[in-house]
Amino acid sequence: MAPSWAGDVDYDTTGHQYARRRRTDPRIAALVHAALGDARTVINVGAGAGSYEPEDRTVFAVEPSAVMRGQRVPPRVPAIIGVAEALPFDDQSFDAGMAMLTVHQWTDWRRGLAELRRVTRGPTVVLTFDGSALNRFWLADYAPELIAAEQHRFQSLELLRDAMGGRASDVQTVPIPIDCVDGFTEACYARPEQFLDAAVRGAQSAWGFVAPGAEARFVEALRSDLAHGTWDRRYAHWRHMPVYEGALRLLVAR
Repeated sequence: MAPSWAGDVDYDTTGHQYARRRRTDPRIAALVHAALGDARTVINVGAGAGSYEPEDRTVFAVEPSAVMRGQRVPPRVPAIIGVAEALPFDDQSFDAGMAMLTVHQWTDWRRGLAELRRVTRGPTVVLTFDGSALNRFWLADYAPELIAAEQHRFQSLELLRDAMGGRASDVQTVPIPIDCVDGFTEACYARPEQFLDAAVRGAQSAWGFVAPGAEARFVEALRSDLAHGTWDRRYAHWRHMPVYEGALRLLVAR
């Protein structure tokens, strides 16, 4: 049996709020589903609680964490226990493959992407972040340790494109809507108060990679600046941006 802690985060300990806090945003989902083309069978690797899985196609989900698998309620299909680096399927078993905000957490991401290519006969679709663009976010001014940790975790887009192979890979900047319902860090760009909620931060794995005390210092500084209007004097325009084109990227290899 594959271990439940198969990447850089122990989701059996930290993943209990993901189904509630990391929901599918329909506008981001529309881009993901369009990239899958006319595929009828789709494998979702590192599937978690099922965000961004299409409901009008046959999905096979692979997820090592028991806690994450336990949050997959209908219409999500049950996930099999497995890891990206050793997919238990024959070559070209699926029309398309997807990996949503997960590749950076794999133990051997090159091997995992090779496996995803092996079992897929059509497009492979990866949602990830461009580490070089993370510094654009105002959060970098408050929590530089978090940004540095994320930049260390995310592979460069060039390396990902090479590993995904296929006919020329496409890279698309994904606009993040102001009312995005997925709770990753950039989704809170217009709602800084969200970061004061420990449950919100708990569904953002990056906080587990900052030094002890850094998260508490961040919360204290942000709380004070919001209370005294300092944040709004500096960053009020962020509250009114209908979309943020930050670091979120969609990679498609056909």
